[in-house]
Amino acid sequence: MSSLRKLAGDTMLYGLSSIIGRTLNYLLFPLHTAVFSSGNYGIITELYAFAAFLNVVYVYGLETAYFRFASKYKEDEPIVYSTAVWSIIITSITFTFLLFIFSEDIVNWMGYEGQAYFIQWFALILAIDAILAIPFANLRYREKALFFASAKLINIGINVAINVFFLFFCYKIYNQGWLPDLLPFVKSVYNPELGVEYVFLANLIANGSLMFILFSQFKRLSFRINWDYLVKMLKYGYPILFTGLALVTNEMLSRSALKYWLPEGFYPDFTNQEILGIFGGVFKLSVFMTLGIQAFRYAAEPFFFKKSEQKNSPELFSNVMTWFVIFGCFVYFSISLNLDILQFLLRREEYRTAMHIVPILLLGGLFMGINYNLSVWYKLTDKTSYGMWITIFGAILTVFLNFILIPIYGYTGSAFVSLIAYFLMSAFSYILGKKHYPIPYKTLKLLAYILITFLVVNLLSMVKINNLVLSFIFHLICILIFILTIYWIERKNIARFSQHSE
Repeated sequence: MSSLRKLAGDTMLYGLSSIIGRTLNYLLFPLHTAVFSSGNYGIITELYAFAAFLNVVYVYGLETAYFRFASKYKEDEPIVYSTAVWSIIITSITFTFLLFIFSEDIVNWMGYEGQAYFIQWFALILAIDAILAIPFANLRYREKALFFASAKLINIGINVAINVFFLFFCYKIYNQGWLPDLLPFVKSVYNPELGVEYVFLANLIANGSLMFILFSQFKRLSFRINWDYLVKMLKYGYPILFTGLALVTNEMLSRSALKYWLPEGFYPDFTNQEILGIFGGVFKLSVFMTLGIQAFRYAAEPFFFKKSEQKNSPELFSNVMTWFVIFGCFVYFSISLNLDILQFLLRREEYRTAMHIVPILLLGGLFMGINYNLSVWYKLTDKTSYGMWITIFGAILTVFLNFILIPIYGYTGSAFVSLIAYFLMSAFSYILGKKHYPIPYKTLKLLAYILITFLVVNLLSMVKINNLVLSFIFHLICILIFILTIYWIERKNIARFSQHSE
């Protein structure tokens, strides 16, 4: 089996689990937008945005450092694994303790007085996520994709089940008279005064279940920390910490900043808290691009490190980039064409007012994936500080442009900022990579794919078909033509892809 076919197979497995899991999770999307007003959904959007920052701090680059050092010192992989896990356990307990102490001050600052338990629950969620980061990374390193995917699916299944139980069944029985015989039981377990709390509580319980599912991974731990390896890993990983923080700034600031930088009354019918919820809801529709990037990242990170010593690795990495861009263009094309149907996932009309920004978010997501692909050069050459400075530049640009554009263009400005930042970060990473770790990317061809896809999407969006069935059929035909066109262009590469063996 060729290296590319192996990567594609693992990506498909990770991707299938992500798609199935996210599909289950997506059941919550119409449920949440039906049960919660845009203002309440804004609470979910804001808290998860801040949690994304803290998640990077909790792991502080050790996940990527583990891959690097496990691949570099194969005979000492168990020692590297134990060192990374124990380091994160110790720091996670410390960070969580601090968040508990200052939880009241944090919620007061955020404007959620009297709800310190929000921060306390998130502190526990973050601790569990961080402690499990290296065990999950070890599964990817050992190519246990099926076990990895199964654990993720069980976690999501539990999360969805708890949400549906409280926010659908209990809600309907308590408020709308469903199944009156079950009302006494529901009153004993359901508190109607709680709303978004059930979302956070479900997340906490589902994450806790993973500790049991991955118990076998903890049995591999030895009770020791190799300080020499830890110092090296921290030195390698600290730029990745800042890179991660800057990436989260790029991804999350556009959402959370709306609440603070949008002039009151900019959208006359909505408060800033409601606009935050609307933007967060529409942002969910760009999840299909994120799914592809996430699945690719799960498979590609150990793949890049393991294949880096092969003679043909630059050409291999170039082919990986080509197929990634083709996949990203397909997602961008397919989702952008079908927004007239996908808008019905947003149950309340207020959420649909921002549908026009979805293609912008998708294109920004594509360049985020390209930037991740390009990061291979500084990770393999141990020049992670370059990645840190590239991403810090992107974060500063994100803050500056959001500050300028949000008061002028609202959430449309935020969407464009994401696209601009990831495009420029990709450009700088590409230029520096050519100097330090040359990879023969088919640059002009890839840019042509993106530009032509963008132009075709905008041309087809001018075709208005009021009948949803006819619209879907027309768009499906367009998607099939897109696939056949790609196949015709790449037919020689596809033939080599299927015939080549290691």
